[in-house]
Amino acid sequence: MEAVSHDGRTTAYRLAGDPVDGRVTLAVHGSGATHRLWAPQYGPDGPRPFAAVDLSGHGDSADVDTTPGSETLSAYVADVAAVADAVEADVLVGNSLGGAVVLQAALDGAVDPAGVVLLGSGAKLAVHDDLRRWLAEDFEQAIEALHGPDRLFHDASDRVLERSKAQMRATGRGVTERDFLTCHRFDVRDRLAEVEVPLLALVGEHDQLTPVSYHEYLAETVPDGRLSVVEGAAHLAMLERPQVVADEIAAFADDTQ
Repeated sequence: MEAVSHDGRTTAYRLAGDPVDGRVTLAVHGSGATHRLWAPQYGPDGPRPFAAVDLSGHGDSADVDTTPGSETLSAYVADVAAVADAVEADVLVGNSLGGAVVLQAALDGAVDPAGVVLLGSGAKLAVHDDLRRWLAEDFEQAIEALHGPDRLFHDASDRVLERSKAQMRATGRGVTERDFLTCHRFDVRDRLAEVEVPLLALVGEHDQLTPVSYHEYLAETVPDGRLSVVEGAAHLAMLERPQVVADEIAAFADDTQ
């Protein structure tokens, strides 16, 4: 792991490949996760160079004392901007909450990518009342609900499911709830016309958390928006169909040159 210091804290990230060897992709995880969500992409068969960040309070990154919503989102944007600068990122990829962070960073001018990929994300990310209640009162119930059919996964192995649950427990209830509440308060639908770079809306066909319709809206509303649906996957398509996602990201990065 590498790290960059900014705004009085340290943000960790993993970098695979040498940035001088090609266009750098920087990936941002979603709620309750870490950079390990992108392990298949920064592994030996993934696109190169490829970086993946731990947002504040996740994995090896220092935490921040922020309230859910715009304050937390701003902190996460600062994390991504610092790492993007450190690795000279060309393409930013965000899953779920990570997509909100990437989109906000691009809209605010905190980053200047050649293109962005939103995987299992959206311009508005409302969170169901039951999930918000479980996150506050019964974390284990929230974890089980998220790992129900066609939510995070469509047809993952028991090993993948248990690893995902363990990662969410390791992140902890407080940070995970903060993440989801920040998602719930995110809405930039009225700013999508301001996105000045190509945007790929990538989604698992079975995703019930951020369904295909969210991505159709992005592709139709962003000036240079594009849509691709990953068969046989739900919200975490990068884990269920890693090579398909890696190929989609690599092709998009090549196309933005």
